[in-house]
Amino acid sequence: MTLVTPQELASQLARILADIIAERSDGAERNDGGEPSDGPGRGEGGAEPPAIAVTEADTAVERPKNREHGDWASNAAMKFAKRLGTNPRELAQEIAERIAEVDGVAGAEVAGPGFINITLDAASAGETARRIVEQGAAYGRGDALAGQHINLEFVSANPTGPLHLGHTRWAALGDSISRVLRAAGAEVTNEYYINDAGSQMDKFGRSVLAAALGEEAPEDAYPGAYIQELGKKVLAEQPDLPEIAAQNRAGALELAQELGYRQQLAEIESSLERFNVHFDVFFSERTLHAKGGDGEQSPIETAVDRLREQGHVFEEDEAIWVRTTDFGDDKDRVFTRGNGVYTYFAADAAYYLSKKDRGFGEKIYLLGADHHGYIGRLTAIAGAAGDDTEKDITVLIGQLVNLNGARLSKRAGNIVELDDLLEWLGADALRYWLARYPADSPLALDGEKLRSRTNDNPVFYVQYAHARTRAVDRNAAAAGVDRSAFAPELLTHETETELLGKLQEYPSIVAGAAELREPHRIARYLEELAAAFHRWYDNCRVIPQGEEPVEDLHRTRLWLNDAAGQVIRNGLDLLGVSAPDRL
Repeated sequence: MTLVTPQELASQLARILADIIAERSDGAERNDGGEPSDGPGRGEGGAEPPAIAVTEADTAVERPKNREHGDWASNAAMKFAKRLGTNPRELAQEIAERIAEVDGVAGAEVAGPGFINITLDAASAGETARRIVEQGAAYGRGDALAGQHINLEFVSANPTGPLHLGHTRWAALGDSISRVLRAAGAEVTNEYYINDAGSQMDKFGRSVLAAALGEEAPEDAYPGAYIQELGKKVLAEQPDLPEIAAQNRAGALELAQELGYRQQLAEIESSLERFNVHFDVFFSERTLHAKGGDGEQSPIETAVDRLREQGHVFEEDEAIWVRTTDFGDDKDRVFTRGNGVYTYFAADAAYYLSKKDRGFGEKIYLLGADHHGYIGRLTAIAGAAGDDTEKDITVLIGQLVNLNGARLSKRAGNIVELDDLLEWLGADALRYWLARYPADSPLALDGEKLRSRTNDNPVFYVQYAHARTRAVDRNAAAAGVDRSAFAPELLTHETETELLGKLQEYPSIVAGAAELREPHRIARYLEELAAAFHRWYDNCRVIPQGEEPVEDLHRTRLWLNDAAGQVIRNGLDLLGVSAPDRL
């Protein structure tokens, strides 16, 4: 049985249009006597006109808003009519006649100025259900990004305190982007950059040591009860810390800093895992400053030499500079100052080169709104390193989020802590709501709405649709309805054709979300799919009523039910959200 997917329709339309273009070009080359023509087929001086290329992107189909107009619609004729010097409706009619001959297409009509409305036969459309059930979790996954090795860095909060609401958004977005990229065939490494070098770590160490020793906190200490907790944990791990401090304050400070750092980093990792966010690599900034075992240069020291080899390093005012303005940066950047101290830019450069050396093609950075100035400098680093700034680096800036009803952390005092949000709202609600908006959209969310179990809450609405598919499965088993027969030509109800069409869209939705790095497209699609499923559920019975016998229509509808459930599961998984069997 033929299954005509949107992708296959686009392919057929591209082939048909290419054939028409070739035929018209051949006709323009000759007059009725078979001799070359001086007509529009040739340019000035008899030169060949530029070739008209047709891709499947040019012939992509969409669902018409009015279902009376068919299953799929194309505006390909209007795109190419002017280039062919013909009337759009005339070209559309020619395409429609040919696409109507494709196996699985019931008919095609021309509408308006040149739209082509395509109707599939019921069996062809219904075959989608079987394909989805048979492919299972693989349905929607593709190879559009196969062969790409991508490094995705996100969150990267300082290891000096708990994760807060802002980090929560970047965690949800970053992990969902990663899942979508993998679904499109890319190899993705989720990486967390640990900013564990610099003055903030010294400040952190002084704060933890004072807490461990029961001393008054330094003036610049990190606030919050979590510091006191860390101090207790450090003291429990190192009971002789007071004695060490009495003899060697600097040694005790270093020890307290290290132990507190490990404790805080472990807490961060634990919070992320409970948020269903996994990192493949935790990369320590300290390793960039560390020399090799036999006195070899540190990665930062090596970085300046490598950039100098590229011809982008100069010295001025006893400092070493990188000429980043050559790559669109607003100013040149200092690598080392006259005192020999490396800047944050130096660490950024060495870190980028590390990613390049580890074999990553595209390096994606997801940064908060307060890091907007990093776009120019990071792009410039890529250019100075010899990379393609259009392909090898992507910097995504996420905007701030406000959550009404959220309380400041009792431990941290001045932040809304991720752990508190998880306890209040749960991972599913947080993940879904934070992923359903573009990264560059400021968010103002209502915590009580996130908690609500009503259809006004999108995550509940989608999960409820999935739970319904599972309830249908349980009731079908009890009634003796199984998938022993499949007759897709019976799926003719308008809600069935709508649901099948929506299910067919899923692979292209995933591919588009991956290409654009926009997982919110998955969430919005799932809401539309859930709506289509609920309408079908309200109109079409899978279980016979009363003493009615089980027929092939019931069995086939069970296939459709299970297909819908599978796609909802697949989509929710890309958002890091569960698909419960019961609600």
